[in-house]
This record gives sequence, structure tokens and C-alpha cells, in this order.
Amino acid sequence: MHFPVSGVDVLPFIPPLVAFLVSSLTSSAGVSGAFLLMPFQMSVLNFTSPAVSPTNMIFNIVAIPGALYSYIKEGRMAWPLTLAIIIGTLPGVFFGAWVRILYLPDPQTFKLFVGFVLLYLGYRLLSEVMGWNKKVKARNKNMQDKFAGQVAKLKEENSGRIAAGLPAEAVVKTKSISWNKVEYDFWGETYSFGTLPILILSLVVGLIGGIYGIGGGAIIAPFCVAVLGLPIYTVAGAAMAGTFITSIAGVTYYHILATSSIAAGVNVSPDWMLGILFGVGGLLGTYVGARLQKFMPDKLIKVILTTLILFLSITYIGQYFF
Repeated sequence: MHFPVSGVDVLPFIPPLVAFLVSSLTSSAGVSGAFLLMPFQMSVLNFTSPAVSPTNMIFNIVAIPGALYSYIKEGRMAWPLTLAIIIGTLPGVFFGAWVRILYLPDPQTFKLFVGFVLLYLGYRLLSEVMGWNKKVKARNKNMQDKFAGQVAKLKEENSGRIAAGLPAEAVVKTKSISWNKVEYDFWGETYSFGTLPILILSLVVGLIGGIYGIGGGAIIAPFCVAVLGLPIYTVAGAAMAGTFITSIAGVTYYHILATSSIAAGVNVSPDWMLGILFGVGGLLGTYVGARLQKFMPDKLIKVILTTLILFLSITYIGQYFF
């Protein structure tokens, strides 16, 4: 099948299949999988023009509602965190799209910077997984023990069937919101984060997302988990929601730029047909991944997220030097 906008030739079942496999793995950790689809489009499908960024955002728009539906239904959306991420990322994604077209049609140097940022976050996540920090290790053990206890209880009640480690009452409940700090409860524990750091991080992430078309969940999710110490169960939905809103804004802005003199003949209009095909597979994949999250201990989700982040960081850094 030929896609005239991007110039890609591929069998029509390949994009949704690849997107399903990717997003079903990543969505439990709050990542849509767009950052893995970007190199697939560029390296395998040979879609290398700046139009690949908004096409990747179309995937996010179509795919992410599958995960959001599940997270909202099961009460694992930290709405204050979601709102802070959206407010911060929207200005950044507009500026990032402008920078991508004018200054970074081939953003190798920028990818090197992003690679080192992700490498640091990957290291922080790895330290949690390996238990190198005693304070963090103790906090994580509490969550892991509760999860294992819930699984054992349900298995005993249901004759050894596969059981969810998160009970129905494990939902996010907001305690307080201010310009300085947000607090919320989850599964008997209170968590908090500074409002300003999240806003600043989200602004930077929006810039990166506008330039590279990844939405930002791949940076926000590990930062919230590794640096702020928030449970992955409450971060995933917020990160996905931020990616969803900023992708809508990014596609809109790319369309505006395509009709302006800024584009100057550069192909920046998204390939809607290709993006939707990826999105259809992603829609099912994100729903499956979000549903599976309550069956997965947080350490396993962190291992998945750590592996993805370290893989992406090494890939970005390696592309600069080789």
C-alpha cells in the first residue's frame, strides 16, 4: 500500500500490528510507545521528513484514549498532576514545532542532549529497581508487600486463578492543592510533589515533544517515579493524558505552520492515513496495557520502564556518534 503524503510503501496490517505490540508493552508504564515508533518510521519505512513528527502525534491522539478509559474507570488518574503536566507542556510543544521546522530538520545534536537526560533518568530508575537507595528501597518494599499480599489473598479466595494485585479501593484521592505543593492519597499512603518543578519539567518536555514528536511521556513518567518518588500506578495515566493533549496541540500547530511562510516548502503536514493506521493498533494496545497494570507488581513495571528509557537513551547517543 502506498501512502502519498509520506511516500511510504508498506503492507496495511504492518503499522497497526507494530503499534499494538509496542503500546501494549509500554502503556502500563505511562508511555504511549511513540518514541519507539519514530525510529521504526524513519529507519524501516524511510519516512525522514519533518512530517514524521506530527504523524507520530496522530498515533498518540488515536491510541491513548484506550489507556485513559481504563485508568479513569479504575480510579488511577492523579488529576492535579495531569493538569500541571498539560499546563506546562502546551506552550513548549508550540515552540518546539517551530524550532523543529526552522532549525532542526535533522535534530541529531538535540537527540544527543535528550539521550543524556534519559540516561540520567534511567540510572535513577535502575537504582530503585536494584535497591541501591535504602530509603527508596524501604518505601518500595511496602508497596510490593501490599501487592503480593493482595494477590495471595485473591488467589486463595478464587482457587489459584490469576489475581489483580491492586484492589478496587486502590484509587487516587486528592488531599490538597496549592501553588507550592499537591498531596494525594493512594492505597493508604500519602504522596506529594512540588507544583513549580512539575510545571518547569513539563515546559521542557513540551519543547522536546514538539521537536521530536514523542509526546513527552517517556520523560515525564520516569522523572515522576525516579525523582519525585510517586507510585507508577498513579503516574501512568497522568503522563498519558499529558501526551494526548499535547499531541492534539502539536498536530494543530504543525498544520498551521504548513500553510505559513515558516515552512518554506518543507514537508510538515502529517500523513493522516499512516498515523491513523498506527493509532488503531495503538488504541487496542494501550487499553490492554492499562488493564494489565493492576496485575503487575510495581517493580516489574519499573523494570519495563527502565529498560525502555535506557534503550532509548543509548540509541539517541549512539546515533550521534555512529
